[in-house]
Amino acid sequence: MITLHRLTARLAAVASLAALLTAACTDSNGPSSASLLAHNDHNSSGGGSSSFAVLANAAVTCTGGTIAGDVGTFLTAPPGAITLTEGCLVSGAQDIGGSAAVAAYNDFLDQYAALAPQPGDICPLITGTLAGQSLAPGVYCVSSEAKTGVLTLSGNANSTWLIKVPSGALTGTSFSVVLAGGAQACNVTWWVDAAVTMTDSDLKGNVLAGAAITVTRGTFAGNAWAGAAGVGDVTFTQAAVVGCDSKGKGKDHDKDKDKDKCNQGVGNGPEGCDPGNSNHRHGSNDENGGTPGNPGRKGGH
Repeated sequence: MITLHRLTARLAAVASLAALLTAACTDSNGPSSASLLAHNDHNSSGGGSSSFAVLANAAVTCTGGTIAGDVGTFLTAPPGAITLTEGCLVSGAQDIGGSAAVAAYNDFLDQYAALAPQPGDICPLITGTLAGQSLAPGVYCVSSEAKTGVLTLSGNANSTWLIKVPSGALTGTSFSVVLAGGAQACNVTWWVDAAVTMTDSDLKGNVLAGAAITVTRGTFAGNAWAGAAGVGDVTFTQAAVVGCDSKGKGKDHDKDKDKDKCNQGVGNGPEGCDPGNSNHRHGSNDENGGTPGNPGRKGGH
């Protein structure tokens, strides 16, 4: 059960962040580069979904490719499952409904709620494919039209972007996000109302999705957290995924350490490993009163 003190603190944190983002959207000088989710430093709940490269409500499936970072599900098995086939390599831990994954999933839901569009927000919608667009640091809203071509994010190593898809899904085919001027993938956040589907694309940034995340071929630099609306699996097929750690760095920043894991048969990110050579909350779902389609609220900690 959530104590009154803890509930009050959580609501205060969410309200504070929502106010910050609203101000950023309505700044007369354009979107602000205020510190956002990408830094993973506003979360005071102690768990930290940022330690997981991949989080799903029930299932994570990886066919070929690599995942650099921890992988987890909210639900225990069954239906919770992590399925790795065709030599998919995961460098981190695999947690199916364990305490760490459950705490992380709770944090993800809090972050998703805090960043959600609010009544009264002023965030002009950028329509179209985003091809040829260049965005300075700040907060943006984009349409759910299919993305293609090249989107450039230009800033320095401390710059942050929050890009929201306030209605519908984020889809892309041959869509690439290019970072310029020292910008970091782990300082980019995509908030998506529904599902995320990328094909033959190079997506950069942490993705918070209301539904499922599916990446087919291509690359993904950032954390993939799915299912905030209650249902959402993560599926990677022949894709190279590099998650972000709690410091805002890519999981492959220590390449020597990753190479050692590769040599030991553990695997790592896209560099150093050949996939073809490789030999939701606290407690169970029942404890939280949830169902696979509608998980319950947090358990006590």
